[in-house]
Formats: sequence, structure tokens, C-alpha cells
Amino acid sequence: MTAPAMLAEIDGIGRDPVRGGHSRHLLDDADRELRDWFVSTAKNLGLEVERDGNANLWAWWHPADGPRYPAVVTGSHLDSVPGGGALDGPLGVVSALEAVSRLRAAGHEPARSVAVVVFAEEEGARFGVACLGSRLLTGVLPAEKALELTDAAGHRLRDVLAENGIDPAGAGADPARLARVGVVVELHVEQGKQLAPLGRPLGLATTILAHGRWSLRIVGRGDHAGSTELTSRHDPVLVAADVIKAVRQAAVAAPAPAHARATVGRLTVTPGGTNAIASEVVLWLDARAERDQEVRDLVTAVTAAAEAAAAAEGCTVTVQEESFSSRVTFDEQLTDRLDRVLGGIPRIPTGAGHDAGVLAGFVPSAMIFVRNPEGVSHAPAETASDADISRGVTALAACLADLT
Repeated sequence: MTAPAMLAEIDGIGRDPVRGGHSRHLLDDADRELRDWFVSTAKNLGLEVERDGNANLWAWWHPADGPRYPAVVTGSHLDSVPGGGALDGPLGVVSALEAVSRLRAAGHEPARSVAVVVFAEEEGARFGVACLGSRLLTGVLPAEKALELTDAAGHRLRDVLAENGIDPAGAGADPARLARVGVVVELHVEQGKQLAPLGRPLGLATTILAHGRWSLRIVGRGDHAGSTELTSRHDPVLVAADVIKAVRQAAVAAPAPAHARATVGRLTVTPGGTNAIASEVVLWLDARAERDQEVRDLVTAVTAAAEAAAAAEGCTVTVQEESFSSRVTFDEQLTDRLDRVLGGIPRIPTGAGHDAGVLAGFVPSAMIFVRNPEGVSHAPAETASDADISRGVTALAACLADLT
């Protein structure tokens, strides 16, 4: 089955009737259905499938004489942001499955093992930490911290894993499994619009911006919307509005080479009544820039603005770092090798985080991007043509053949 056909097969899973697009979050109904689909599809291709202690799925293609490590690892993730597009994550998984299928059908005999991996919770939409599965695998995120993470309904990751047959005691750094990984090549839909102006269907990643997430909890005083004079209010929503403006202003004010981006895409208001002044607002800041310190400086500026706005309104604000990823430079030797295999294609940076970026701190890693003609990502309008997807599969298959 081709990658576009597989994408069509799973398109109905996790459709979001309210937001549009797809909402597929770690070990919810949609994610479990996708995982079952992956296991079934991989087994039908003759691959050996296993699940590790961090909820990542591995489908192995071993040499005829048995496993041989370090392996070549490819794949991506199946979860999404709320109301996300159909390609972010799944494109890399289905392309890896088709690439392996093509190589097997062509009679290629790998000299070392190949794994198609599905990393858990790459988007962080349920438990708030992006690249959760790869961070746990590598030990970047300690298990004791991760297991106490809660989702919006208050469910702990520890309990969700157990309810899905995954022993929480097995979560965390897995040095033995990591030692099996020789190189990582992740194919992904382009996020942004760099390839279309070049007229090129494929690109290779060079770097990932430093980025992180912070929660800002603004506490005021709940009260009646009709009976409370304006001069007597301590309204955290008013503070939140100032903070959101300050986020944009801090990014604009950052030095030009920083390519700073800062976003508030999520906030919760308590109690959330139309005729009630809120008692609390929690908003989440996503901040990115070329260098780690530039991100830190941006967050410092936002924090100062938030504290000033809170003080002026008689509120308090608490800022907490939820996750942080340093700037990533993908392995130059591996990227050069893939470039030679592919005959020379553009090299582009990305502002988006990826599991391959987490693994890059431990093993040689590279990424192949498939052209996104409109540049839209994390939204239903995300797209790539079937022709470009097929080109991506062909490129990935050629790279896997060369590496094995």
C-alpha cells in the first residue's frame, strides 16, 4: 500500500468535529486505534513489533541471519495537536512503512537492522511536554517527573500508562535500547514555506530553533460582573490580555538574527462564566529563537511585563517552565551522505521541534522534508501533493538502502 493510500485509510481516525482536522492524543481512543493500525500494518509487512516502556512502538526488519545493531531508525509520530493536520507525524510513519515495503519487494537485504518507530506524544497535547517518548527514552526527561504529569482532566501519566497495560516502573531512560540505534532519519512534512519558492519538492534539515514552553498562572479575585465597580476589580483576564500583547512585543523587539517567535495559543479561565469576573487565568507561552540565551531573554522580558501588569491590577503571577529544548544542529556527515544519495537538494532550517532533534543529542540524526505548498502546519489546511509524498518515499527508501 502506498503512503497516500495509508493516509487515506487512517484519515477518519480522530477527526475533530469542533476544531476541524484531527485530534489524536497519547493513549486516547484515536491514538489507540492508530497504534493498533500501525501494529497490524507493520506485521502484515513481515516486521516484528514491540512496545517499549515509554509507550513508543518499534517495528523491526532484521537481516536474514538475525538482529544486527546499531540499527537504522526511521519513522515519526501519530499523535497531533488539537485540530491538527493529517500529515504532521503520520506522513513520516506511513512513508517509512512504504519505503521498507519497497525495499523488501525489490529484494534488498539489509546488512543491519532497520526499525520503523512511532514515538509517543510528540506534540505534547495531552500531558504538556513535547517529544515525551523520545525525551523519556534518552533520559532527557526523568521518569519520576514525567509520571506525575497530568492531563486536562487530572489523569496522571502514571495511571494512563498502567490502564493501557504499560508498567510505569519501566518508563524512563533506556540505555540498552538507545545503544541499538545507530542513525536516525525522520521524514516530515515541511512546516513553513521554504521549498515551494525554490521549486523543490524535498529538503534536508540543518538546524532546529531553541524552544520551550512556559505556563503563566495569574491569580486575581473572582467577583460579580454586574455589581463590582471597575475600580474595585482584580481581573486576571485583563492581565492576561496585557501579557499576550507583551509576548508579541518581546518577540518583535528581539535582535533580528534571533528569528524569535513567541506565541500564546492556549489559555484557561476559571470559573469561565459570562457574568463572572475570573479568579484565575492560566496561559501557555511557546517561545523560540536561534540560540538558547535568546529564548531565555525573551521569556525574561515577558515575565517582567507579566509581573508589572499583575501588580497594576492587584493580581499575582507565577511563571513555570514546562519544557525546554536547546538549539539542534543535525549531524553534518549524515546529512552530507543523504545529500549525495539524493543528488543534491536544498538544506533548510526549521522552527519546529521533532523527535529526531531529541535523538540528535545522542546519535547521528537527519531529517528529510516534503514540500508543503502553502506552508500551513498544525492546522487542517496542512498539505503535500501525492506526487511529492511519493518523491519523499523514494528518497527515504534510497537513503535506507544506502545506510543498510
